[in-house]
Amino acid sequence: MLLFLQAEFLENKNTMYLSAEKKKEIFTKYGKDEHDTGSAEGQIALFTYRINHLTEHLKRNKKDVFTQRSLVRLVGKRRRLLDYLKAKDIERYRAIIKQLGLRK
Repeated sequence: MLLFLQAEFLENKNTMYLSAEKKKEIFTKYGKDEHDTGSAEGQIALFTYRINHLTEHLKRNKKDVFTQRSLVRLVGKRRRLLDYLKAKDIERYRAIIKQLGLRK
């Protein structure tokens, strides 16, 4: 029983929260295709996914200051990309906000 739990723990520890398949899925859904990693919409969606993951981590680990700092930096990057998209094409901005549910 103990060996089984250790093996399960090691499996879970080695899996990344953001795999290559998940990235492709995000860019396919929000970008033009899976290879369109430079579009503002794809990057905003990826940042949102990472922000949600870090938020859940910080709910469990309240004293993790390094992750908190990383979260604040990611939110700033996403904010700058959203501002850029808003200035460049307001319709694309509104569409990504609605898809991701960022505004209430």
